[in-house]
Amino acid sequence: QVQLVESGGGLVQAGGSLRLSCAASGTIFSIRVMGWYRQAPGKQRDLVARITTGGSTSYADSVKGRFTISRDNAKNTVYLQMNSLKPEDTAVYYCYVIPSIDVFWGQGTQVTVSS
Repeated sequence: QVQLVESGGGLVQAGGSLRLSCAASGTIFSIRVMGWYRQAPGKQRDLVARITTGGSTSYADSVKGRFTISRDNAKNTVYLQMNSLKPEDTAVYYCYVIPSIDVFWGQGTQVTVSS
């Protein structure tokens, strides 16, 4: 089993920054993919960013140039640096990891951006 613990959410004004962290623990040999989804009230959960073991990244168009995903393989931790935040970034952010095939989810952390 894999457990994920997220941190770093909160309330920030538009134009501000936040950094999310997600640490994985449990029976882990390696993690093929790590990433973040977000879900705003009344909307579906959408992919924000993902990163592979080798460092390849992909982003949702809405966050390109503002968000940066990174990972520390030694710590089994993924980060999401969010800059130039907008009110439309307000959502619950969920980290996920795919060690091999199964997907494991974090509990979610609230990000609120005020205008």
